[in-house]
Amino acid sequence: MARRTKEKKRPCWGIPEGIVLLATPDGRRISFLTREGGMLCGGLDVPADTDPHDARAAAAVMATGLARDFHATDVEVHWEPPREPWSWTARVTPATGAGPASPDAAGQRPG
Repeated sequence: MARRTKEKKRPCWGIPEGIVLLATPDGRRISFLTREGGMLCGGLDVPADTDPHDARAAAAVMATGLARDFHATDVEVHWEPPREPWSWTARVTPATGAGPASPDAAGQRPG
């Protein structure tokens, strides 16, 4: 009997291209927009009263981890200035450096 080898399947979600992070009374909600036009939504695993800077950093780590772990791609996260105090958006772009993502990718940018 022949043994079947499992093919490595591409994940059903694409490479993150954008992030929407929202503060709600129950906690932080996150949506990843993908290059392929999809969307991956859920809760961000941080307490509801987490400082916005720390919540953005956690979201950036999640985005860089998804790109690296599932697509073998390094990305950088660039947060836009917030229009509302409870809502943040970011662009996710391919990493420009040869090494790990820049400090900006981890959400360390002031603002």
